[in-house]
Amino acid sequence: MTAQTYWAEHAWLPAGPADGEPAGRVESGVLVETGADGRIAAVTGGVATPPPGAVPLRGLTVPGLANAHSHAFHRALRGTVQAGSGTFWTWRDVMYQVASRLTPDSYFTLARAVYAEMALAGITCVGEFHYVHHAPGGTRYADPNAMGEALIEAAAEAGIRITLLDTAYLSAGFGEPPTRPQLRFSDGTADAWAERAAALTGRPHARIGAAVHSVRAVPAPQLATVARWAADRDAPLHVHLSEQTAENDACRAAHGRTPTRLLADHGVLGPRTTAVHATHLTDEDIALLGGSGTGVCMCPTTERDLADGIGPAPRVAAAGSPLSLGSDSHAVIDLLEEARAMELNERLNARTRGHWTAARLLTAATAGGHAALGWDGAGRIAAGAPADLTTVALDSVRTAGPPPRLAVETAVFAATAADVRHTVVAGRQVVRDGHHLLVPDVARELSASIAALHD
Repeated sequence: MTAQTYWAEHAWLPAGPADGEPAGRVESGVLVETGADGRIAAVTGGVATPPPGAVPLRGLTVPGLANAHSHAFHRALRGTVQAGSGTFWTWRDVMYQVASRLTPDSYFTLARAVYAEMALAGITCVGEFHYVHHAPGGTRYADPNAMGEALIEAAAEAGIRITLLDTAYLSAGFGEPPTRPQLRFSDGTADAWAERAAALTGRPHARIGAAVHSVRAVPAPQLATVARWAADRDAPLHVHLSEQTAENDACRAAHGRTPTRLLADHGVLGPRTTAVHATHLTDEDIALLGGSGTGVCMCPTTERDLADGIGPAPRVAAAGSPLSLGSDSHAVIDLLEEARAMELNERLNARTRGHWTAARLLTAATAGGHAALGWDGAGRIAAGAPADLTTVALDSVRTAGPPPRLAVETAVFAATAADVRHTVVAGRQVVRDGHHLLVPDVARELSASIAALHD
């Protein structure tokens, strides 16, 4: 890795003590110097034109976007599950069919293309909620972590960072053994899961975290094992929470309490934990999440695609839960859309506007996501931070017109992933002028890898 200097036409920088907006400010003519260690060495404002040797980034440059919740193989469902109607549970049946066809090689090929699509969308870090561990029927591969290793290598080849959230998935429901499609997800017990997951190791671009798939998929007495594993390693811990009312009803029937209370009672909640979805919460649930500092990852495009509902994001944030964003099932891969959807969904829900500023939404898509994935210090353009940058065009048909001082509002409320012009990860340019430099034909690779799973 070599040092490189970038010149941003406009950049969203951390706010100074005198700035009115605590999330950040837009400054024009910003020089960002990166070191051989992949971090930002210096940031200099007021540079009117690119100096010799600097790479110009025209548009609004923001910290790299962090996709805090991904299931890479769900990308193969796009379009297929939009035909006809159905419910979350009928959608899940189709998802299981795709999962049953994955191999380490086919998963690597698909994930590399999916992560390259993310890079094109300005995503520099992904949290992969990974539970397809074994061969169909549950037989372990010669390398028990072959599927996870495929995802780590896929991210490397696509040029982005990854937090592999290795997921404990042990049962089909409360007191129910895994169904046949779920056998390849299960290690049998949380202790066996922990032993396998302990063999995974991080790399410069990869960190290892843990996940509880859901309270229905990990028996209550085994929740603490997963929580301890993450705590011993100071690793992030994620969990699907209250995505469906049916899960809440089943949890109450089995345990006499909500999923959130069950997690709290078994030591799962806390500042290193992120609850994903958190759509159907009680007042007590919200207080438990906020009071423990548990983060919440909202996935608005998936929640609306699956008709799951609108989560109480303003209330959990007000209670003390940091927010992040994820594309989850990849109905679309567009963190700008996730950010504005969080605000626009709440406008429909509350029939009022202005629940978050654009800067607050962008913070959830950048620093909030990185923090949820264990990349502390990332998500800001400042000396010492990882040199991860995303540049959004301000002259497309969607973004042309507003003045630069409204660049953040323009990016969050008007731009799409198609407006991402450049993506830089660890100081290396991965996307230039809308073209991926490491995976030359991302659309072709997506088409081929997805077709192979449907043949």
